[in-house]
Amino acid sequence: MNAQYVWFFGWSILLAIMLYFPVSKLVWTLSIRRQERKQKRKLNETEISGQFQRARFITFFLVIVFALMFNANIFGFPGAK
Repeated sequence: MNAQYVWFFGWSILLAIMLYFPVSKLVWTLSIRRQERKQKRKLNETEISGQFQRARFITFFLVIVFALMFNANIFGFPGAK
């Protein structure tokens, strides 16, 4: 495997890891507020934990895609001219 690919995907993974927890918290908070506004009541603990699991699942794909797009924009995709 070419060294450019290793650097590109290595930096992408590192960026995704660094973004995972803050973005997960943001997605979770927005999801809780949206559900409370929609249902016009406070959510119980099981609903909150369900939203937390959902937020983490969504965040995984969100940060991977963002990190790849960010690094492709900054460094260029390896092998592309």
